Amino acid sequence: MGARDSPPGHHTHRALPESDGPGLVAIDFTGFQGRPPHEAAATAIRVATLPDGGLTGSFLNDDGVVPW
Repeated sequence: MGARDSPPGHHTHRALPESDGPGLVAIDFTGFQGRPPHEAAATAIRVATLPDGGLTGSFLNDDGVVPW
């Protein structure tokens, strides 16, 4: 179902391709080295909630956009 086929009253959102790097996260795979998952998730949440018309094709970390 495309945006034009959405049922009345349903909001459609345009996908904005982004990427984020949480760094080393303290999980089983890393031997619990690194920062807590709830801190690492902050950047992913920020990227997921960017407004329409915002950044596209960017790589972000805790400090903002990483030039590449």
